[in-house]
Amino acid sequence: MKYFSILFVFFATFAIAQNKNVTSSSIIWWGYKMAKTEASSHTGTLGLKSGKFAMKGKNIVGGSFVFDMNSLTSTDLTGDRMQKLNSHLKNGDFFETEKFPLATYVITSVQKSSNKSFPYLINGNLTLKGITKKVSFPAKISFGDVLTLESDKFSFNRQDFNVEYQSSMKDVVINNDIDLKIKVSAK
Repeated sequence: MKYFSILFVFFATFAIAQNKNVTSSSIIWWGYKMAKTEASSHTGTLGLKSGKFAMKGKNIVGGSFVFDMNSLTSTDLTGDRMQKLNSHLKNGDFFETEKFPLATYVITSVQKSSNKSFPYLINGNLTLKGITKKVSFPAKISFGDVLTLESDKFSFNRQDFNVEYQSSMKDVVINNDIDLKIKVSAK
């Protein structure tokens, strides 16, 4: 019986997912006018408030990230133009950060993919402005003492989350895609 109890404790320890907490992150965003080109885009950064990966051995079995929407900042402009765009993005015209200060992403599964540069597909649910939709993205993952996940540039449709330009021109001049590139490290 003692042998069975020791074996049970040993295997139960490995069967339970272990968490790795995010220690550093870099999130870059791109938004576009109708033409999805560098010349017609704005780019910037977004801060991560917290994040963790659920690990089972060397496999990611889940995880979650909390984004600080008030940290949304343009990096392609400076001075008054940057402040004006930042305010514009955070107000009711787009992200309404006063009402929705946080966004979340919950990993539901991680799959191998055929993409040699980004050999994993991260599947999950993005919640933005209180609306949750499935969003997947390609990534490369380095396992070790520090886990590093780096995505390829990927898109999601802003209108799926009611991120709509509130003007008489509505969404005629703005592309529906918002692109992101994410890199996080966890221990």
